[in-house]
Amino acid sequence: MNETQSNIDKLLAQKHWNAERRLLREILLDCGLAENVKWGKLCYAFDGGNVAIIFALKDYCAVGFFKGSLLEDDENVLVSPGEHSQAMRQLRFTGKNEIADGKGRLVKYIRRAIDIEKQGLKVEFSEKDQLELPDELTEILSEDPEFERAFDALTPGRRRGYVIHFAGAKQSQTRTARVHKSKDKILAGKGLTER
Repeated sequence: MNETQSNIDKLLAQKHWNAERRLLREILLDCGLAENVKWGKLCYAFDGGNVAIIFALKDYCAVGFFKGSLLEDDENVLVSPGEHSQAMRQLRFTGKNEIADGKGRLVKYIRRAIDIEKQGLKVEFSEKDQLELPDELTEILSEDPEFERAFDALTPGRRRGYVIHFAGAKQSQTRTARVHKSKDKILAGKGLTER
C-alpha cells in the first residue's frame, strides 16, 4: 500500500462524519476527479489542478470548491468559509440523507468547478495588493531593514495572513507582541501557520 492510499484510509477510518465523508468521496470520484490527501483532508483534482476538498467540521461537513467564487451559484447555496476567504466556497451538509437528497445539485456544482479548471480560469485575489499594515508593523519594519526585506519577500498570501493576524488584536501592545513573536518565522520565509 502506498503512502497516499494509507493517508486516505486513515481519513476514511475517522468516526466523525464517517458515512458522510464516504458518500461525498464516492460522488467526487464518480465525477472523474483524482483523489489525494492535502492539508490533512481528502482533496480532489482535475488534470493536476485542485478542484474540491472535503471538510468534516463540528456542526457540518462540506465540499469546498477551491475556485468557488467563480462558480455560478444560481441556487444561492455556496457559503464562504470565513470573512477573509476570497476564493473558497463550500456546499455544506448536516447528514447523509441531506447529501443523498442533494446529490444532483452537488454533481452540478462539481461539473461547474471542473469546467472552470478546464478553462484555466484564475481567481483574482484583489485583497492581497490592498493590505493595510498596522502602524505597529510599519514602525517595526522601518526600524529593521532585514526584517522588512524578509516580510516583503513573503508570498502575497503569507503577508496577508500575518497582516490579518496582527491587525486582529484590539490593543496596540498585543499587535506589537504578535509582530515580535512572528519575527523568526518571517525571517525564515514561513507563513503564520507553518512549522
